[in-house]
Amino acid sequence: MRKLLVISSLVIAVCCSLLVQSCNKGGGENAELTFMDIPQPAGFPPIQYDVANNPISKEGFELGRKLFYDGRLSKDGNFPCASCHQQFAAFATFEHDFSHGFNNQFTTRNAPGLFNLAWHKEMHHDGGIAHLDLQPLAPITAPNEMGETIPAVLKKIGDDPDYRQHFQRVFGNEEVTTERMTKALSQFMVMMVSATSKYDQVKAGKASFDVNEEAGYAIFKNKCASCHKEPLFTDLQYRNNGLPMHPTLKDVGRMRITGSSQDSLKFKVPSLRNVMVTYPYMHDGRFGDISNVYEHYNSGIQFGPTTDPLLKTKIPLSATERGLLTEFLKTLTDAAFNTDPRFAAPQ
Repeated sequence: MRKLLVISSLVIAVCCSLLVQSCNKGGGENAELTFMDIPQPAGFPPIQYDVANNPISKEGFELGRKLFYDGRLSKDGNFPCASCHQQFAAFATFEHDFSHGFNNQFTTRNAPGLFNLAWHKEMHHDGGIAHLDLQPLAPITAPNEMGETIPAVLKKIGDDPDYRQHFQRVFGNEEVTTERMTKALSQFMVMMVSATSKYDQVKAGKASFDVNEEAGYAIFKNKCASCHKEPLFTDLQYRNNGLPMHPTLKDVGRMRITGSSQDSLKFKVPSLRNVMVTYPYMHDGRFGDISNVYEHYNSGIQFGPTTDPLLKTKIPLSATERGLLTEFLKTLTDAAFNTDPRFAAPQ
């Protein structure tokens, strides 16, 4: 409860700051910035991120990248954002159900991959953060994640002459504020667009599925696409997929945010883009292999009051179907994105 109150206070403070900034038209803006557009892949829905309130510039992007990889955002300097969000794993935590945090602690949910965030209205598995600009406040201040306070982060950043030059360049003066820091991080993260997988090449008419991938795609469309809608491969809704509650964590999902029993055990549907490099799976990383996921939907679903009605007959999958489906899911791996030097740690 104390953690929620602290985060809520920070959120309110930043929201007020955002409001003041929006009313201060042109205040402190630097006319020499090189502005960039968020890529809009063909077929993608309209971008949800409010670019008008935080125009993306090359300079802001680079400042955000520097912050994303800087351990000083954590209390002991060991846990930058990138410690849980590794590029080669589509910015998820590779092979770990929970991520390591400050003081030998662990997170309580599996770190989601970071890509296509410009299309998300709400962040986290339970949608508890309603704006990307506010999202960094949660992990920075969480005692089991980065374990730091916002004032301490701002002081560390503000004491660094190189950072002050970056802030001067992006925001017109050297002042380091919570709003500026989180906006810079957003400028970096919203540019993480994953839309160059083989699937995308096929959709663009630049490649073709082989016979197994094509058969797997047909299975996907018949059995998975209702929740994992193309092209984002998520409908961004909160659903109870029949997982039993974790016996220790007692995580009720979306209900923790809304307080409604109707949201018990509901979590945001994850994107299947890059799914083959973002294991383990589910909000708590309980499944280490995609075969475990297939078996859950085939026979492991536990029905309760909020279990999604789309799963009332489960999702029967034969061994052949599982193999073909895997071949299709491999086409969603975006190797170009996962190795793009623009998103790697700055040198």
